[in-house]
Amino acid sequence: MVRIALTLGLALVAAPAFANDSTAELGAGGLILSRNDVVSMDSEDLFISRDKVTVDYVFRNTSDKDVSTVVAFPLPEIEANPYEMPSIPDEGSDNFLGFEVTVDGASVKPELEQKAFAVGVDVGAELKAQNVPLYPYGKVVLDALAKLPQQVADDWLARGIIVMDDFDDGTGWKSVRSPFWQLRSTFWWRATFPANKAVHVAHRYKPSVGATAGLNFFYDGKFQGEYDSYKRTYCMDNAFEAGVRKAQQNNTDAVPQLYESRIAYILTTGGNWATGSIGKFKLTVDKGDAQSLVSFCGDGVRKVGPTTFEMTAENYVPERDINILLLDRPDSEGGTGN
Repeated sequence: MVRIALTLGLALVAAPAFANDSTAELGAGGLILSRNDVVSMDSEDLFISRDKVTVDYVFRNTSDKDVSTVVAFPLPEIEANPYEMPSIPDEGSDNFLGFEVTVDGASVKPELEQKAFAVGVDVGAELKAQNVPLYPYGKVVLDALAKLPQQVADDWLARGIIVMDDFDDGTGWKSVRSPFWQLRSTFWWRATFPANKAVHVAHRYKPSVGATAGLNFFYDGKFQGEYDSYKRTYCMDNAFEAGVRKAQQNNTDAVPQLYESRIAYILTTGGNWATGSIGKFKLTVDKGDAQSLVSFCGDGVRKVGPTTFEMTAENYVPERDINILLLDRPDSEGGTGN
């Protein structure tokens, strides 16, 4: 496994990060086909930045008969918790990643299946019966929970469907019913792959980007905290670590001067096509700002532009998911990369 880490122009400090300084990223991935033995994936062209993820596929039906199958895109599971808010690009929308898909250039409107679970039990029908949205964040769901009959609320509290969120908003203590269920959402549609023909499928969405004001793995002049986990997950190498040290040495301000951005892409699911491998695989990562540090795992990664890095492979069988770590100055333009 070749490790890629690029250090450009960083000369600022990393300081300890605390839980309330962080938002968690939600890992999403690609398309999943129902199992079949005749549709192959000829190619996958994957682009990842903080602003967007785009994936262009070429599927091919290798048989002499048309094949109809279900294609699905699982959205990340959301675990509602009033004390831990994940990074959600389009908060308040069932399509919270802004997922879009086309087949041979024509837009497809997929179905959306949603299920809500509390302690492993499907509670979606109960939520709907009380006019409570399954999507667990935003004012709409809080207003719906506030209107619950007390008997229902007591039952849901006892069963772990909701919790009471106690807080002081500056005008005194409040106690609010808050969601505590897990939401599982999947977009899906029926697709036909004509005999002996290639089909171009493309989808895009805005990724969930985790962030921390400061660094979780380096502070007080040392690699510590979550360093071992980060090194395994992001393949941080000597060049990357030297850049972090340099940033720390040049710091004169006690306020955190670097922040993390993290993107997770689930590549190891799926594989339900004829060969189980991807004929031609291409990954492009755009860090967005030339001054940023980026580290991720990959074989034969090369720089192809001021902010872009590329990896290609043939007959590719993914063995690990893609996790990208970016370090930025607070005033950088890291979020503008395409």
